Amino acid sequence: MNAKELVIISGKGGTGKTSIVSSFATLSKNKIVVDCDVDAADLHLIFEPKILKITEFYSGKKARINETKCSKCSKCLDICRFKAITKDLKINDLKCEGCGACYYNCPENAIEFNELKSGEWYESTSRFGKLIHAKLGIAQENSGKLVTEIKMYAKELAQKEGHELIIIDGSPGIGCPVIASITGANQILLITEPTLSGLHDAKRVIQLAEHFNTPIALCINKFDINIEITKHIEEFCKTKKIEILGKIGYSKDFTEAMTAKKSIIEYSPNGEISKEIKNIWTKIQEKLRG
Repeated sequence: MNAKELVIISGKGGTGKTSIVSSFATLSKNKIVVDCDVDAADLHLIFEPKILKITEFYSGKKARINETKCSKCSKCLDICRFKAITKDLKINDLKCEGCGACYYNCPENAIEFNELKSGEWYESTSRFGKLIHAKLGIAQENSGKLVTEIKMYAKELAQKEGHELIIIDGSPGIGCPVIASITGANQILLITEPTLSGLHDAKRVIQLAEHFNTPIALCINKFDINIEITKHIEEFCKTKKIEILGKIGYSKDFTEAMTAKKSIIEYSPNGEISKEIKNIWTKIQEKLRG
């Protein structure tokens, strides 16, 4: 049986998404957790994983001039639209877009065009079980491709080891890594907060989920910091027929638990916040079973 995929995403950063993912990881037994926020991964700060396997991630290409073959004709300098080649025929890596124009037009075949290492991803073990996570290099592209790669590996690992659930911590926003995260998912849980930007970005995520026909439910974190906007979110969800699985009040437990490198369930198992997260988790399980 294929493992079910639960994706937790947010329209913007700072909504408490990763804290809720780590709490779900505490409550869930037979699962693999995947941190698909590859541009700014932080789940490992709570999991404190032990790395078992490292895989290099290659994506895109960069040009290199082989000086022993170069005849100094400067054709590459003339053809480069990105001004990545200097007058002394050196390639500026920061400006090179990997388009290949110089490579394909060099009369001496003096330009190499090799795949670029853009980051790496890891299979790790932790007190919560397996964690698949990644690190994209600074200013590197193709985060969506990296997300797809680690998701595929998690699926294969879940099949091999008999895990029933894959919990995915997605990126904020609606870009390529988010699209890659929700592709093929069984359920999305959107974490939002009662601010104007939170409401605006939540609407965009809901639109994205509708486009891909993926079931989505919602959780309002820090709902009590602005009751008026919380009501706007509830009214919007009602018109869209989107279920709000829970409302979590503002609490210092979020920050204190992160500082202690613990999930909220570990840090304050009997607190009001933990009780509400447990209720949300119960409802999520029902949706996944349905």
